Amino acid sequence: MSDAPEGAVVALPVAGDQSASSASFWLCAATLWRRELRGFYRQRSRVVGTLSTPLLFWLVLGSGFGSSLLAAEGGYAQFFFPGMLALSVLFTSIFANISLIEDRREGFLLGVLVAPVSRLALVLGKVCGATTLGAIQGALLLPLALLAGLSLDLAKLPLVFGALLLMAFGVTCLGFFCAWWLNSVQGFHSIMNLVLMPMWLVSGGVFPLDGSSAWLRWLTAVNPLAYGVAELRRLLGAPGAGTVPAPELSWLVLAGFGAVMLLAAWRRATRSEAAHLS
Repeated sequence: MSDAPEGAVVALPVAGDQSASSASFWLCAATLWRRELRGFYRQRSRVVGTLSTPLLFWLVLGSGFGSSLLAAEGGYAQFFFPGMLALSVLFTSIFANISLIEDRREGFLLGVLVAPVSRLALVLGKVCGATTLGAIQGALLLPLALLAGLSLDLAKLPLVFGALLLMAFGVTCLGFFCAWWLNSVQGFHSIMNLVLMPMWLVSGGVFPLDGSSAWLRWLTAVNPLAYGVAELRRLLGAPGAGTVPAPELSWLVLAGFGAVMLLAAWRRATRSEAAHLS
């Protein structure tokens, strides 16, 4: 028996509504994902900058230290290579979130928010776009491993790209979380540099941690980026690969970090104040 008054029109659930809602969700996410990719590659200066900065670090530091560090294991250039890949992913993934601030200024973000689409679709579209960019930019540098004297095992390349994707996803969600409540590109740069550089420096990709201070090893142990660098080191056979954590632990930490930061970014987007949308 229905509790509706006699003569009232009762709306019955239609199975097609759920499928239409799901299609709208994924269409919104895919559209924003494509927009991120097109916007990034239309700005050639950003493409060159995100590739050249890590490459410059690798060439200068690798040539500067040469074989004075880790000479018995292949030299510093080989050791630093996974750290260079991580830096490329960090720069691309995090600073791709600048588009979020630009979209707010131009009114595009407000237009998306008033549309009948899920906030999660917005977050996934923006995050997946920046994640794809970060992983692609990192993968473009992979052939340089041969120049460093490392061997590229084709069977391991899917795992290498997967590690780049997970690293990019986690740091992109972190960048989204910070960019959502910032109205200034300059402020975003300052906050991200404050987070970015320490994460990278204590990731185990810049210098060996053997014999380092206990507090530094502790920071590395709680740094999720360190597990991505460790997995890249193991897959590429770079110096120091024998002391990295177990691969199961590395993948678990990377996936967990991405999931936690995605939840944080989604919660931030659903609890926004009107002042942050204009």
